[in-house]
Amino acid sequence: MGQTNANSWKGFVFLGSSSFGELQFLLFALFLSLYLVTLTSNIFIIIVIWLHRHTPVYFFPSFLYFSETSYTLGIIPRMLSGLVMGIRQAISYVGCAAHMFFSASACTICFLLAVIGFDRYVAICAPLHYASHVNPTFCTQLVDISFLSGYLFGLGMTLVIFPLFCSSHEIQHFFCDMSPVLSLAYGDTGLSELGICILSLLVLLVSFFFITIIYAYILAAKLRIPSMEGQKKAFSTCALHLTVVIVHYGCASFMYLRAKSRYSLEHDQLIAVTHTVMIPLLNLVVYSLSNQAVQTVLRSAFQGRLLGI
Repeated sequence: MGQTNANSWKGFVFLGSSSFGELQFLLFALFLSLYLVTLTSNIFIIIVIWLHRHTPVYFFPSFLYFSETSYTLGIIPRMLSGLVMGIRQAISYVGCAAHMFFSASACTICFLLAVIGFDRYVAICAPLHYASHVNPTFCTQLVDISFLSGYLFGLGMTLVIFPLFCSSHEIQHFFCDMSPVLSLAYGDTGLSELGICILSLLVLLVSFFFITIIYAYILAAKLRIPSMEGQKKAFSTCALHLTVVIVHYGCASFMYLRAKSRYSLEHDQLIAVTHTVMIPLLNLVVYSLSNQAVQTVLRSAFQGRLLGI
């Protein structure tokens, strides 16, 4: 779309890729490689788990991968095309609102991380009651509530931001995220920022507090393990899971819990890349490749026992 038509265009134009200059093609190759590895691995793991394993230790991570795959499919392909083509990309007003809805709905991952933590808590701290407490019906309800809460959060964020009138149609970003779109609004946006802050605090702090309490109980239970080898393995597992939680919540807090006046183009793009490219890869490594149960399923699949090769 030509620059002369920018003002008459009833939508927005992305300018995010223009800030990388000569690094665009190098970043394109790097992000494409990471994304393809994550995408193909997630899809393969989801198919294998859904076809052959239905216990919570497989069930919950599969929906985590599904949520991440759905979230990144709407963002990374557009970002990659902007990097390789180096042009201004246009998106309609409705398309941008839909973009923001699905982007904000990624907070479903917060709820799923809390659910995974709860599953591990019951398995470790109350193993005798695990089968009765974490039954298939309850597991399905937890996943349904996680996705419904995420979609309601995305709808709330979209309704808070999109009624605002924008002073420009040029978004200094790869996609319609909340901070760059809100930075275009003219006039007093204090009420909108307050609404965003309240919604974000409800989602991030409540779920993070819940996860923190769960892992505190898990660590306390692990400390009662008599063998040093068992304690070491337990601490390494909890450390990996908490690393995912800290990185994910750190990025989400930076993106959603700050005022318009503190918006920074460079920082926001860096956080967005970390959140959309690196965190799904980190989750893949922690919740699958370092999980003995999932490794067993994948090993069997590669050997042809599950896929019928």
